[in-house]
Amino acid sequence: MSTPAGVRDRRMWPLYAAGFTTAFGAHAVAANLGAFSDDAVNSLLTLGILLALYDGAEVLLKPVFGTIADRIGARPVLIAGLVGFAIASGLYAVADSPRWLWVARLGQGAAASAFSPAASALVARLNPAAKHGRAFGSYGFYKSIGYTLGPLLGGALVWLGGFRLLFAVMTVLALVAAGWALLAVPALPPLPRTRQTVIDLARRIADPGVPAPDRCAGGATAALSVGVGFLPVTGAADGLGTIATGAAVSVLAATAAIVQPRAGRALDNGRLSTRTGLTVGLLVTAAGLACAALPGVAAVLGAALLIGAGTGLITPLGFAALAASTEQARLGQTMGTAELGRELGDAGGPLLVAGVATAATLGYGYAALAIVLAAGPVIGLLVRKRPSRPS
Repeated sequence: MSTPAGVRDRRMWPLYAAGFTTAFGAHAVAANLGAFSDDAVNSLLTLGILLALYDGAEVLLKPVFGTIADRIGARPVLIAGLVGFAIASGLYAVADSPRWLWVARLGQGAAASAFSPAASALVARLNPAAKHGRAFGSYGFYKSIGYTLGPLLGGALVWLGGFRLLFAVMTVLALVAAGWALLAVPALPPLPRTRQTVIDLARRIADPGVPAPDRCAGGATAALSVGVGFLPVTGAADGLGTIATGAAVSVLAATAAIVQPRAGRALDNGRLSTRTGLTVGLLVTAAGLACAALPGVAAVLGAALLIGAGTGLITPLGFAALAASTEQARLGQTMGTAELGRELGDAGGPLLVAGVATAATLGYGYAALAIVLAAGPVIGLLVRKRPSRPS
């Protein structure tokens, strides 16, 4: 007997809140680091490292917490992660010191590595396979709302009360999401599964045959992180103020929010295939990064629109494809591995762009990441067009 849609929707709302929390927390800080924290960020390379710190913790821990979620259930991992996020945010709100900013971001990343894959696994388990596109599109929509409000609302909070106020708001937000999940998310029992060792998991992650959605999600997140962190720098160089640069970043996130549910519905209705959607998404994202390398305010806005559209297309298609190809007993592990690909991109993208920008200019940094993203689809198209040799 299927679960009524109304009941299913009520159970999904805390998951949407969790997605919003991690997105808002990540981008509210990231988009304001360069403009408001001169004592903590004094170079593009330092900015890149700080942007990567949050995601570096997630790279190491998401597969681990995903596996734990499969073993003990996703709900307790979700709630514990949200509480941990609140504690890490509260540390900086109390200390209010640049040194504690590094500690808080590392702690937030570790906590997000627990509740993010758990939330993704619950999205898959609480919805039938035929509606995974819509489910992940909606989940991505609320994450994108967090990305949208993060730069603007985060900038306003920092302007009103500094980073201390911003981290205090994130503390409250995470605690509310944890309490909501405790009340509304059902305790789904772990499913039986075959034994797998840590070595097996390491081989799976390192396997060059890891599904394309993992790699596409990583590339999309790299572009998203670079857009949030570096488009304000480009905008400032073009004469834009902090409010205008925050608005440009919010355009990026708002575009992604609009595209994701529509992409998910198109996938469920058979109007869009996973392969086509991922290919187009990567090429559009690469075009947005190339646009960011051009001078002028119009280029900044065009980059925000294209990066938002490309990443919005990739995210729900990639996660729906992964959920469809995974046994439910290993959804947490699969989502953790998928999130690992995203966080490698989230950490690697800023580092790549910052490194190239330090050696040359920021425009060359954008161009380098654009080439990386476009290379996969272009090579794939060339390989498919090459005629096969007769046996």
